[in-house]
Amino acid sequence: MMPAIPAEKSPVLAEPLKAPEGKALSTTAGVHFNNEGAFVADMSFDAGVAVQAEDSVNAKGSVNAKGAFKAEEASNTPAINEQNVAHRFSKAASKYNSIASIQRVIAEQALANLPKALKGEALDIGCGTGIHTQALVKKGATATGVDIAKGMLAQARKMYSDPIFVQGSAVDLPFVDSAFSTVFSSMALQWVSDTHLVANEIARVLKRGGVAELAIMVAGSFNELRTARKVAQLPQADTFMPTTSHWLNGFKQSGLDLQRVITKDYIDSHSDIMALLHSVKGVGAGETGQKQPPLTRRDIKKLAMAYSNITGVGSKLPLTYRVSHFRLEKR
Repeated sequence: MMPAIPAEKSPVLAEPLKAPEGKALSTTAGVHFNNEGAFVADMSFDAGVAVQAEDSVNAKGSVNAKGAFKAEEASNTPAINEQNVAHRFSKAASKYNSIASIQRVIAEQALANLPKALKGEALDIGCGTGIHTQALVKKGATATGVDIAKGMLAQARKMYSDPIFVQGSAVDLPFVDSAFSTVFSSMALQWVSDTHLVANEIARVLKRGGVAELAIMVAGSFNELRTARKVAQLPQADTFMPTTSHWLNGFKQSGLDLQRVITKDYIDSHSDIMALLHSVKGVGAGETGQKQPPLTRRDIKKLAMAYSNITGVGSKLPLTYRVSHFRLEKR
């Protein structure tokens, strides 16, 4: 394991900041647009993951006028605690790359949205094991990865020496103003409890003319599992996520200019209900903000039967990840 990176190695680092209690960021994990700036869904994905085009939103967006999303105000679901998320992802760090197949597909699509060649400083928020931070280096950027999970950062430092890896929160980024030409994030920002804080931080660390490419899982994900639990009369174990519109609102209030956004369903499939449940837990994504009772064998049998009945796809059980791909610019 590499030693901690000294602050002087990166001119963009500010004084170390403690993550605010109760705010959340987890670790991570393209499509094309035409000459008019509209997103065009690209259906040619591999890795055994089906991708379905969903609804798109034009560059003017669809935003509310009442302020940014806060999980604790919009739902009775408890807000997710950042330290709990960090703990879960640290535990998953050693095996994350081997099991996070759909997360990798989504991140590769987000990376494909960026220009082939990057210049200047790039930031990867929720960098995880650093695989996508390294991809930013290969595109020509001087890359920095930030994550709240110490275990993920330890893995990243073992694997890659080019990027700088820093512990920090998306709601309080430990970097000076206007430090980065590019901000990237994939499958990380869905864990935050305040979209406005995150949007403001991204706007703050971006240089004028800089762009942010963000892939964020949004409300509507895991609908099959939620419905199956309801049919099986089991308690819900929801991970509450902001909607696309909540994010659009946060970005609008931060002053970032929305270039385009598309929301797509990425559908993973599993051989049985246990494999499906392990796929969620195994990548550290099972945090719901409250303690959940363990499922009994009878519960699991009921859940498996309900899942098969509602999906109707034979032996394979689908699990949907709904992701919004945002392109933003600071002017």
